[in-house]
Amino acid sequence: MLQFDHLAVSALDLAEGVAAVEAALGVALAGGGQHPHMATHNRLLGLGDLYLEVIAADPAQVAPVWPRWFDLDNFQGGPRLTNWVACCDSISTAVAASPAGVGIPVALQRGDYRWQMAVPADGKLPFDGCFPALIEWAGALHPARALPESGVRLQRFEIAHPEARALKAALTGVFEDARVVIVPGVAKAMRATFTTPHGLRVLE
Repeated sequence: MLQFDHLAVSALDLAEGVAAVEAALGVALAGGGQHPHMATHNRLLGLGDLYLEVIAADPAQVAPVWPRWFDLDNFQGGPRLTNWVACCDSISTAVAASPAGVGIPVALQRGDYRWQMAVPADGKLPFDGCFPALIEWAGALHPARALPESGVRLQRFEIAHPEARALKAALTGVFEDARVVIVPGVAKAMRATFTTPHGLRVLE
C-alpha cells in the first residue's frame, strides 16, 4: 500500500515560493537544501505525519541534461500546489502497479537522507501530475520526523481532474487516505486545507 508522504508547491524562485506559503499559512518554513541530481532546492514545513515542500530549480547548480521532476522545467506562473508524493516499502512493486509513465526509480540523496524516487523520463507524472510521485525512503530518517513542530495539520487535499474517475480507479486498492478527495474538474486543480495556529488556511 502507498502512504501519503508529502505535498509539493512548485515555484519559479524558491524565496518567492517560501514567502507565498508562509503568508498563506502564517508559519515559518524550516529545513531543506539542494538536490544535486535534479539541480533543485527546497524548504520544508512539518505537518505531523506529513510535510510540505516548496521546490524550485536552483540557479546555483548546473541544469541537468534530463528533465527535472515535477515538470519544473515547464513551470510557469506564481507558486502553487502542483504535486503530491506517496511512499512505499518497495518502489519496484509500486511502479508495476501504477499507470504507465509514473517513472523509473532513481537513487537520490540530500544530506543524510537517502531515497529512491520514480522519475518520469519527460518529467511529467500521469494525470497531469495528479497521480502521486512514488518514493521509497532508505532507513528510518524522514523529514517529517526531523522538522520542528509547526502546529499545522492537513485537513483535506482536494484534487480536481477531468479524468477523476480513472484517477480514482488507478489508486483503488493501493492508496487510501480520508484526507485525499478526488473530484471531477474541467482542468487540473489542487486545493489543500490546513488547521493552523491562526485557524483554517488554504493553499492552492
